[in-house]
Amino acid sequence: MEAEKSDVSRAEEFKVQANEAFKVRKYAQAIDLYTQAIEIDSQNAVYWANRSFAHLKLEEYGSAIQDASTAIEVDPKYSKGYYRRGAAYLAMGKFKEALKDFQQVKRICPNDPDATKKLKECEKAVMKIKFEEAIAAPQSEKRSVAESIDFHTIGATPSSPSVSTQVAVAAVTVAIAAAMVMRVGTTTGIVVATILGVLLIVLGAYWWSGCIGGVRVKNRVNDLDVEPQYSGARIEGDTITMEFVKKMMEDFKNQKCLHKRYAFQIVLQTREMLQALPSLVDVTVPEGNHFTVCGDVHGQFYDLLNIFELNGLPSDDNPYLFNGDFVDRGSFSLEVILTLFAFKCMSPSAMYLARGNHESKSMNKIYGFEGEVRSKLNETFVELFAEVFCCLPLAHVINQKVFIVHGGLFSVDGVKLSDIRAIDRFCEPPEEGLMCELLWSDPQPSLGRGPSKRGVGLSFGGDVTKRFLQENNLDLVVRSHEVKDEGYEIEHDGKLITVFSAPNYCDQMGNKGAFIRFEAPELKPNIVTFSAVPHPDVKPMAYANNFLRMFQ
Repeated sequence: MEAEKSDVSRAEEFKVQANEAFKVRKYAQAIDLYTQAIEIDSQNAVYWANRSFAHLKLEEYGSAIQDASTAIEVDPKYSKGYYRRGAAYLAMGKFKEALKDFQQVKRICPNDPDATKKLKECEKAVMKIKFEEAIAAPQSEKRSVAESIDFHTIGATPSSPSVSTQVAVAAVTVAIAAAMVMRVGTTTGIVVATILGVLLIVLGAYWWSGCIGGVRVKNRVNDLDVEPQYSGARIEGDTITMEFVKKMMEDFKNQKCLHKRYAFQIVLQTREMLQALPSLVDVTVPEGNHFTVCGDVHGQFYDLLNIFELNGLPSDDNPYLFNGDFVDRGSFSLEVILTLFAFKCMSPSAMYLARGNHESKSMNKIYGFEGEVRSKLNETFVELFAEVFCCLPLAHVINQKVFIVHGGLFSVDGVKLSDIRAIDRFCEPPEEGLMCELLWSDPQPSLGRGPSKRGVGLSFGGDVTKRFLQENNLDLVVRSHEVKDEGYEIEHDGKLITVFSAPNYCDQMGNKGAFIRFEAPELKPNIVTFSAVPHPDVKPMAYANNFLRMFQ
């Protein structure tokens, strides 16, 4: 009996220490301490739920779901088990699964106002998904937003009525006829008026089909002229210059907007360039030159400016690769992506861009980029960015020696660089396969392969890294995708480096940021770390899904 009491006391001590670590945002330490408590007393649902919460903070949603599920198995009436699992499902965009868990929380705690509030928000999210699915056009009928817009015509002619003359005349005629018939007041007249009203709606829909988000399709006039009073950065003709990019960045720094006409030009020109690239891009760095690799930026525009301050602006002599996750979470994601795209347009060899798991519709809908674009620009740009993100390459190789990818390696051996080049990347990321694993996988300290702590992709050991490098005659893997206390971490006997470039991630993690400079021909990685800089008082996740913000 005394031994049992002693064990309970020790487990509780570990829990108290873990709670203290959690409070100061040392989530990895908290997980280790909760684990020690669980090893002593695995039948305590609180320990499992608390560890689940720490995994949530580290975006390890797969592990969070596993721990919360165990808490539920231990105590089916423990509401926080369902609560934590529901939050993890929500973060993964699995709203229907989240709804089931929050319904169970409500059953267990019927008078809890917080549970009621979150359940209602989850129900709204599920209803919205069902509505969007119901009205979505079949894939075969969807038109490309990018191919419907010609930025050359934007603002090229004086403004004119955006409704075509034919449609306007037809609409007025129908309206007058309807009014005359209504005056008759008979049943037949009302029926005829109803038919005419429907016809008017159809005509309106016909007109709107020629528009996307208020922008007329190619060869038609639109209402995006650059106003004479506009004082922001301007692009002269088709060429984006360093002078323009500097002016644009200065405007962004002062929280000024770029005119939509120029935003269209930057995004559309970037799309043309990215479309022409293979899924695996080979980069050649001449002897004596250098090449800089940055990790996740996540909408932290002012930290991006600091990178350029520390390492110089992108140019042909100072090229950069930004390795995915440019957007989401940080509330200056639009400024980040337009800046990176503008440098790409200015000089394709000065800026290389790789896709991350957050360059996707599902992530952007939850973590803020979609809401930010809708707020700062319009709905058209939401669809346009989604199309352009599907054009981003998946990986890069420097001088046939350094393999760079956002996430990690694969669930099977024998994957060759030619297999990566052959991936049809022009789609939303799938939930399995090579493309998914490139964007989502993470390294693990143990050998072999294991389940993903994120719930997508997998975890891979140093032996997997070593075989991949040997089979493809490579020396090093560089990846991003994970926040690191020092901004980077060297693993797998020095054969894999994680680089993360968003310091004090989400204004709460306290981590440093880092970037890597490679000097040719040796390509020895020179890692530079830096701290966060101040930014305007706009909180991270300011544009995120309402429901998700409730858990921040």
